[in-house]
Amino acid sequence: MSNVKRLRQLSLDELRVRGGQSVNSLLERRGWSALVKLPTDRTFWRLLTAKQIEGEFRSADELLGKFRTRNTPNFFAGLSNRKETVRTLRAYWPDAEKQIIDKADRIAEGRFDLLGLRDLSFGDPIDWQLEPVSGKRAPLEHWSRLNYLDADLIGDKKIVWELNRHQYFITLGQAYWLTGDERYAQTFAAHLDGWMDQNPPKLGINWASSLEVAFRSIAWLWALYFFKDSPSLTAATFLRTLKFLYLKARHLETYLSTYFSPNTHLTGEALGLFYLGTLLPEFRAAGRWRDGGRRILLEQMLRQIQPDGVYFEQSSYYHRYTTDFYAHFLILSRLNQKTVPEEVEEKLKLLLDHLMHITRPDGTTPFFGDDDGGRLIILDRRAANDFRATLGTGAALFRRGDYKYVAREPAEETLWLLGPQGLQEFDRLDLREPEQQSRAFAGGGYYVMRDGWTPSANYLVIDCGPHGMANCGHAHADALSFELAARGSTMLVDPGTYTYTGSKERRDWFRGSTAHNTLTVDGQSSSEPAGPFSWNTIAHCEPRTWISRERFDYFEGTHDGYERCAPPVTHSRGVLFLKNDYWVIRDRVNSVGEHAYDQWFHFNAGIECSVRAPEGFASKVRATGDSSVLEIAGFGSQTRWQRKEGLVSKCYGESVAAPLYVFSTTANGNTDLLTFLLPRTKSESLSSVREVEAIGGHAFEVVGESAHDIVMIKTGSRVEMARLASDFEWTWARFADETATIPEELVLIGGQWLELEGKEVLRSGRRINYLVASRVGDQFRIETDDGVLHLQLPIVFEGQELRARG
Repeated sequence: MSNVKRLRQLSLDELRVRGGQSVNSLLERRGWSALVKLPTDRTFWRLLTAKQIEGEFRSADELLGKFRTRNTPNFFAGLSNRKETVRTLRAYWPDAEKQIIDKADRIAEGRFDLLGLRDLSFGDPIDWQLEPVSGKRAPLEHWSRLNYLDADLIGDKKIVWELNRHQYFITLGQAYWLTGDERYAQTFAAHLDGWMDQNPPKLGINWASSLEVAFRSIAWLWALYFFKDSPSLTAATFLRTLKFLYLKARHLETYLSTYFSPNTHLTGEALGLFYLGTLLPEFRAAGRWRDGGRRILLEQMLRQIQPDGVYFEQSSYYHRYTTDFYAHFLILSRLNQKTVPEEVEEKLKLLLDHLMHITRPDGTTPFFGDDDGGRLIILDRRAANDFRATLGTGAALFRRGDYKYVAREPAEETLWLLGPQGLQEFDRLDLREPEQQSRAFAGGGYYVMRDGWTPSANYLVIDCGPHGMANCGHAHADALSFELAARGSTMLVDPGTYTYTGSKERRDWFRGSTAHNTLTVDGQSSSEPAGPFSWNTIAHCEPRTWISRERFDYFEGTHDGYERCAPPVTHSRGVLFLKNDYWVIRDRVNSVGEHAYDQWFHFNAGIECSVRAPEGFASKVRATGDSSVLEIAGFGSQTRWQRKEGLVSKCYGESVAAPLYVFSTTANGNTDLLTFLLPRTKSESLSSVREVEAIGGHAFEVVGESAHDIVMIKTGSRVEMARLASDFEWTWARFADETATIPEELVLIGGQWLELEGKEVLRSGRRINYLVASRVGDQFRIETDDGVLHLQLPIVFEGQELRARG
């Protein structure tokens, strides 16, 4: 019945596409398709254009000779002039040559570093079906019969596929260009021939994913350009390779992921078709491949890239994939005088803008959602969580000084994609700090808070977006989770992904709520997984408030992930960031019953942590990095800190131990948990935080070396403590010291009136969304959503203007 119901939900086009793919795979399994074997030489010549049939190519030797000497189509500029590219690589990166050659030598010896795994061996000669960690070998049967998600049968498919992408051919090619050593070309040719021997058309795991077919095709094309002049690339191997590339192109256009995985699978496959159609114009079908790939990329650009530039699967790693796809598409189109709509450049800039803003002060990028550890093509040696090469290429491509500012240094990837002239363009750019520090990506649901673009800035990004798209296969249960850098040091992180199918337990843990810096209820996850790429329940987030000003940022959002609990629970989180000072987080849980609540804090690997409980103040977790410290002070009823064993995966397949702390309580009815996150350098003095008596809410004093702050958060109609009273949702006041009677600064959010020392100093006839006041002599500079004025206290807010009260 479920299958019948599913069929009824399919559109006519989906039925047509899926039906056609099923028929084609059936024909292949029965041996009735011409695509289950390589074309004969006679058939192959007929696949070429009429001009070549008439006699331009009469042999494989002539075909290879033409490839070696042709001037069009144009490939990426880094491969257009070997001598100049090698000279530039050595000049910019003096250590690159040794590192590339060392890696190429290890590849020639049969040792591979793939994803987060090191020194893997796949046998000698290489067994292209082997997964070496589990020792399992995928059976050589028709690709449509293989359940590659079955780890008991295959092991971790990602490891097998990563080797078979052949992206390490690029490393061999770079080493060959640097040294001229034919041994690297011989290794390439031997691996290529060995792969074609062991992977007959349509048989085995390496034909099971169209995306893998596309990535491997792209890598082969790059390798052919690296090794085109090598005697190790024989005419026979070249001809056989072209036959396989033809079958790969036909496989791609037949088994596009239009309704299977219409995400980066579909766009990656489209890019593969575009590559093949652009760079192999000798084939009759090349124009169809090129135009088909282009059409899909243009269609999916509007669907997969949201108006704010966020990739629609809610994954920063797949966002990077998408950015690279469209960068390659644009560059190849420009090189070959193929016009693209202006929207391509605009969408690519939006993708790059998002990457720029989520980049941490240390240059790395947070992993929200899945990361699979792979790349479109590997052209440099940066860490998996360092996306700045893509930004650097974007800087040169669009002449953007702000991209350069965040990228900081030129990237080897830019050299290979844009040539030496691309690096020169990067160098000529004037550095320009991005116009905005904090930024809301409302469509994607990411809110970035920072107080500068320097390597010592404070930074926080919080997730309040959709869970994902369709089956949300690459989403994590990270509703209202955040990441944080303190004075430039990455402190609180999303632990990553680690695996897809290698371990069900690890897969579920890494994408569950307990593996994110958020709040859980009764030990449950805000969204519940059902298999490696689907979910039983999905939390829906709703952003409520975003205010970003020079002095502060404020975010508030909620989600319904725990409304399935008995009795239901609604979680909302507010974050106030006093720039260059600290954050205050309010977790509000609304329920009529008793529940256990846990706040999770995942620290970066290498951070040293301890719990400290100074007399008279709240207990704190103190986290120490290389040059900075983060103190976390938690407040709530009957709360306690617990240390647990945490894990962080900075690349697929790799995990390391990391500190993990949980702030826990059990409460009946509505409850607030308040958290202060206090960053400082190691040379700065400690700040103390203590809760003070208040009516109608919470009040705290934060005492530092040169300031005495009061923070009040309202729970009733008004909040009142000894010195202040207000009806604002949030009240922050900074005094020079404990005896001062007039504040130096005020930040007020959502209210109408404020009293100081029993005297009314602010009154509004309507609700004020925000007010910032800073003292200059006997006056205050007042900023609200209505504008800026300079006034004396007390003041009245009437209509649309502020005026001093007489």
